[in-house]
Order: sequence, then structure tokens, then C-alpha cells
Amino acid sequence: MTYRPDPAFAGLFSAFTGGEPGSIGAQLTQLMVDRSADAPLLVSAASDIALFPGAGRAPVLESFRKSTRGFIELTAISHLPLALCYLARMRQLAPGIDLAPAITTLQQHAAAARAANSETMWRDHIALRAFAGSEAQLVAMCNYTLDTSIAYLTRASKAPELLDFEALRGDYLDAPPETLPVSMNAIMFATFCLAYIDIAYRIGNWLRAQDIDWARAMVLVSGQSGRPTAGVTWAGNNICQLIWKHSGGALPAEKLYVAPHAPGFTVDSTPGQLAAMEAGYRKLWCHTRASVEVSRQAFAGYPAFEFRPEQAQDMPPLAAGDPHSVCMARLRRIMEDPQQLLSNCVADYVVDELLRHGNQPEHVHVPGFSGVDFSRFSSS
Repeated sequence: MTYRPDPAFAGLFSAFTGGEPGSIGAQLTQLMVDRSADAPLLVSAASDIALFPGAGRAPVLESFRKSTRGFIELTAISHLPLALCYLARMRQLAPGIDLAPAITTLQQHAAAARAANSETMWRDHIALRAFAGSEAQLVAMCNYTLDTSIAYLTRASKAPELLDFEALRGDYLDAPPETLPVSMNAIMFATFCLAYIDIAYRIGNWLRAQDIDWARAMVLVSGQSGRPTAGVTWAGNNICQLIWKHSGGALPAEKLYVAPHAPGFTVDSTPGQLAAMEAGYRKLWCHTRASVEVSRQAFAGYPAFEFRPEQAQDMPPLAAGDPHSVCMARLRRIMEDPQQLLSNCVADYVVDELLRHGNQPEHVHVPGFSGVDFSRFSSS
């Protein structure tokens, strides 16, 4: 026999929180929406961020991550060492597998990138303020990584045992300076840093330009970010720290909610779509907030929940000049923890360094990049 709740009890349930417009919960949410209609609402989605100023005013949007200049170029370089690791894992799982087609394809793409890599591309096509003056260094770093990887793949095509993880670690990923002047692990960390510097620099400038009344602001991080399992908490979603720190702490941190199952948006959304989304976002934020505000009064006198964002980020501490091992511990942490966005291995460091240097990206020390003369190691 199929179970159905008793109609009388189901009616009582719905009277409070059944999702019907007339329920008590829905009425309280709507009251809160009405009272905060002119409050600024900041919403960050997977690749874009929007400020809805309130009172029906048009939103202001900015894009980051995949849709931004330079992200794909830097990430392509960052992923190249991982591609070799994935080949090694394929060989491990299927001994005797023919990896020649995959190796050839990867080499061809790397060679094409090597031919396209130029100061002109970085300066005039990608043209990011965060990289201004570093174009030659970026070209040399990319060439070094591409040359090293192509050469290793060429050797591995003739000696498949080079794609055993022990050999890969010792001769490529974490090779000592006498083998590789800069290891590929260090390159991965550096490229993560460089990609996030641009994001944090631009979004930080954008946030300050909006002149947000942080004390009244409502903030949502909406939808999926990165891996399907990542970015669902403050500790796992670096946009939370970025927004809070750029508010100078004026945003009450517990008013920033992560809503991984909420809908996202893009800068290409129409005005009508954005208006509908704003209404949904305001309702979601107020519905979430309602239980918090009720609880504080209903249970006054009992220990309260206190959220402290400075304790949310639990990556190994990193400062300029910290040893290579700390950078690698961060890389391993974000790869193995499915709750983490991959950029979390560098995000807190980058944001703090930018703020410390007045949001001037050229002053941020990037381990594995800053001060390295890659031109000495790459063929012309």
C-alpha cells in the first residue's frame, strides 16, 4: 500500500511551510522581500557577478573565469602537466594500452600553442592590465613549459616507462633543479596564481567602483562553481573571501549565503531574464534569512552560532618566499578535496597580497614565476 501523509497533518504542515503562497513561511518571506526591496543584492554565479541595486534599478554585471581574456591560455599551460599525469593513470589502469594517439594529439596541440605564443598575443590580443609589463616573462614561461612537455612526451613515446608515476615525479613534475630548473609542479602553481590574480584584481576594482552599502547588502553565491562537488561552503568557494575582504569587513559575513542549487546567469542574460532572476534571488535570500532572525529571538539566552570568515579558509599558510613544499601541499589539497575549487590553492594568498599592495598586481610575488629568467631555459 502506497503511503500518503494523513490529510489533516499534511494540511497543518502546509499551513506553515508547504511552499504555498498563503503559508506562514511564504508570507514572512514576502514581508522581508518587500521591506528590503531597495537593498543592494550582490549575486555571484559560476563565471559572472551582478549587482542588483534595488528598487527596480537595472543591474550592473561583470564577467570572470572562463569568459575572460587569458583564462584559457593560462589554464591550458597549467593543465599540460596534468595531462601527462592522466596518461600515466591510463597506463596504470590498462597496462599495454596504446597511448601513441593521445601522445601525438597532445604534442600537436602543444606545438601549435608554442607557435602561437608571442608577446604580441599577450600584449595586444589578451591585453590584461594585470599582466602589463610581464608579457615577455609570460611568453618565456609558456615556451619553457611547452618545450619541456613536448620533449618529455617524445621520450615517453619511445620509452613508455617514463609515464610511470615514479619517473614522472622525478624527471618532470617535481624534478630537482639539476634536471629541470623549474619543476612542472611549480609551473602549475604559478599559472593558478597568475589566472587568479587577474580575476581578483578586476573583481576587486569592480566591487569598489559600485560603492555598495555593505551594511545593508544581501549577498548570494549562486549555482555550481567549478567541479560539481566544489564551492558549496565558505571554505570551498573563494568568491566568498574575495567579496568579504573587499568590503573591508563591512559586510556582515553571515549575510553571504552560498546557494549551490540556485539558478545561475550570464552577462548575456536579457533584462527580462535578469529581472525575473533578481526576484527569485531576493526571495531565496530572505527565505534563508527568516529562520536566522526568528531563531535569534525565539532562543535568546542560549549560545548563538557565530560565523568567523577568517577561520573558514584552512589552506596551509603561504607567504612570499615560503618553501616549495607548502605550494605543493596546497596543490595536493585542492586536487584531493572535492569540496574545493581548484583556484583555492592560491586564492586567499592572491587576495591578501593584492590588498596589501593596493590592488597593484605587478607587486604580487608569484612563486615559480616572479624573478625566474625562463628565457635561459627555452629554445628560441
